Amino acid sequence: MAGKTTGEDIKKYRKGKKQMKVGKAAKQSKRPKAPGGTEKKRKKARVENYNMYIYKVLKQVHPECRISKNGMAIMNSFMNDIFDRVATESTRLLRTMSRKTLSGREISTSVRLLLPGELAKHAVSEGTKAVNKYCENST
Repeated sequence: MAGKTTGEDIKKYRKGKKQMKVGKAAKQSKRPKAPGGTEKKRKKARVENYNMYIYKVLKQVHPECRISKNGMAIMNSFMNDIFDRVATESTRLLRTMSRKTLSGREISTSVRLLLPGELAKHAVSEGTKAVNKYCENST
């Protein structure tokens, strides 16, 4: 019976193993500490979203309306998707024209390609107006 292990032996073994793990000393980091002794905490990466801009546009168009969290999340996802599509199409245009600089012309062309009919015309005109306003304020 000396060679057989029972359920109690296994429980004792596991319990001893757990105690060994708890009793181990903390491992020293290989990185030297900064002079002064205080460790800096890392900042969380900021997640960019369009919530503020969506809210401002909503209040310009319909001041009496509100938007739920779920609705805002959907609009934010929509904006990220459209941004990604426009950026992808613009870089594709740059590659076909063998250029390296992305300008407003490529952006407006990609918007015309992506959006249907009247929506594209309105988007391009609003974008042009916004760029002109930005250029006036920056100089």
